[in-house]
Amino acid sequence: MHAMSDTQRRTRLGRRHLLAPSVRAASAVSVADAVVALHATDAATVFLSTCARLAEAGVDTVERALYEDVSLVRLLSMRNTLFTVSSGLAPYVNASNARAVAAKERRTFLAHLHDDGNGLGENWLIETEKATLAALTARGSATGSELSAAVPALRTKITIFPGKKQETVQGVATRVLRVLAAEGLIRRDRPRGSWTSSQFRWTAAESWPAGDLAEAQAEVALRYLRSYGPATEADLKWWTGWGLGQVRTALAATAAEEVQLDSGATGWVSPGDTEPEPALEPWAALLPALDPSAMGWADRGFHLPAEHRPALFDRAGNIGPTVWWNGEIVGGWAQRADGEPVWRLLSDIGRDATTAIEAEASRLSEWVGETRITPRFRTPLERELTA
Repeated sequence: MHAMSDTQRRTRLGRRHLLAPSVRAASAVSVADAVVALHATDAATVFLSTCARLAEAGVDTVERALYEDVSLVRLLSMRNTLFTVSSGLAPYVNASNARAVAAKERRTFLAHLHDDGNGLGENWLIETEKATLAALTARGSATGSELSAAVPALRTKITIFPGKKQETVQGVATRVLRVLAAEGLIRRDRPRGSWTSSQFRWTAAESWPAGDLAEAQAEVALRYLRSYGPATEADLKWWTGWGLGQVRTALAATAAEEVQLDSGATGWVSPGDTEPEPALEPWAALLPALDPSAMGWADRGFHLPAEHRPALFDRAGNIGPTVWWNGEIVGGWAQRADGEPVWRLLSDIGRDATTAIEAEASRLSEWVGETRITPRFRTPLERELTA
């Protein structure tokens, strides 16, 4: 069995995730494909993650891909989380993950309608969805409140968890739109505010073909291994949200090869991908909360010292903004109210590294401009830096 050292894994990360200056990408689609999927729960993360990997960073480049070319699409998919993927990969992600998520969203919503006890059910939901799609098609693009004004059924309120401690009254508009989006019938259009806003307009979309589940999972697993390999079964299971049986079936379908990791665990790489890669030039990066390079593995020991975790993660396990040096997380960063990026190093990395980090902070400030960024998930270090 081939051995794959932690040093080699960090070299792969820098090259394959387009983080070293010499390998940065020319397009947002190239970035998305390089990391397979960009976390999109926090709208700003898509832009920050992409621009960190672009040779020429700019908001316009990402917005063009999201809203004009629609070469990037948002999908509620892996781990029931919102991701942004390329339009070429989207049908596979839809079949491997998003389709099951959409079915669960519909079942859950129908159960809430039933529990409300006012006779609302599947027929009501179908008719409401038809009316919503018709209103959206007529307008081209609309906010949730605009659609609610046009479709009376969207103004309905139901009681969630009646008779229980968590009982609450909830409007249905958000839930109807969430189901339609999960099924690929509508998509998120430009937000009402800046690129950091999650208050999106909606526009109609064409759903993807059903696709074969096993074929789609094999394709997603192969893409993951090419970008994140070597990875363990546990890594792939965590990243995809699949069951262990599905993970093993997908790995077998890709003809993945085993390698020995420094941790003693068995890792998997894509076929023929066992040879070491040449070293990269020294590189630094300031990556946002939930960046794929920080969230891509269940076991991140090869790039994240255990002693750094308390400062960089929130209580739910979400990682905040991170500072990287040559493939290792060495600190965290934040943006002050005046717009200045500020960071704290948690590792002693020397003067050259500090100079490189300063250059990345300057690059970040240049393209972010007057925009102010507050991560949705606040971590101890990020809070300290902005106090």
